[in-house]
Amino acid sequence: MQLGVFVETADVESMVQRVRAAAARGIRSVWSPQVFGVDAMTALAVIAREVPEVSLGTAVVPTYPRHPMVMAAQARTVSQLTGGRFTLGIGLSHQLVIEDMLGMSYGRPVRHMREYLDVLLPLLSGEAVDASGELLSFHGALEIEAPPVPVVVAALGSQMLSMAGRRTAGTITWMTGPDTIRGHVAPTITVAAEEAGRPAPRVVTALPTCVTDDPDAARARAAELFAVYGILPSYRAMLDREGAAGPADVAIVGDEASVRSQIEAVFDAGATEFVVVPFSGVERTMDLVQSMS
Repeated sequence: MQLGVFVETADVESMVQRVRAAAARGIRSVWSPQVFGVDAMTALAVIAREVPEVSLGTAVVPTYPRHPMVMAAQARTVSQLTGGRFTLGIGLSHQLVIEDMLGMSYGRPVRHMREYLDVLLPLLSGEAVDASGELLSFHGALEIEAPPVPVVVAALGSQMLSMAGRRTAGTITWMTGPDTIRGHVAPTITVAAEEAGRPAPRVVTALPTCVTDDPDAARARAAELFAVYGILPSYRAMLDREGAAGPADVAIVGDEASVRSQIEAVFDAGATEFVVVPFSGVERTMDLVQSMS
């Protein structure tokens, strides 16, 4: 049972301190997002030097704003600094961000990801690329000595899951409950990996988590904090599959025994790693993660 924790902050030094505290608890896997805070890969490179005993991953870096050659160069640099302890998690982000905020086209997302991987994956393995796509192209190689970088894709729909299974190390999900992992995510990506002759894929699952004696209050807090994920189309589709009215319904909350049982249910559904995203009662939640690590 592999457990990780989600670390997000606007300050790199605070991230270092939080990861150091997690490592002191025996937690050996840390994931960080790329949204509107500090640059995740830069922060993880710093953390790697300060806390050498943990593995690190992004969950996730949006693809559209970074050409895959730039993404590969940064990821290989982090891999060099971490000695191969780094997993690159990438995702499409959302139309709201890419079009409305950045002014870029969010059209043809599946083709975008396919062509993105055509450039990214060889570069991450230290190979040269000669790719001419409709949306993305690159001809050349990187001169960065580093261990190969595994990639996980934030894949939720069937096409994206199949692509991830055929071509990458796996997927990382958010706001996706155990029934959906069992009935949709795990079987779709696993079949694709098997058909491609690849190893069993990683299914990394992240959910809001809170150990508490007042689960109703915790779910109300989750509903407030994570409300946007109930309206973003990709997450809304996963919540609908789960039969969940909103993010609060897939949050893992309760006392120690209940939260432990809910996390175990995620693994039973097909997850290979669970990422705890503490949102309230953090110390008590981390105490439980420590006891399960």
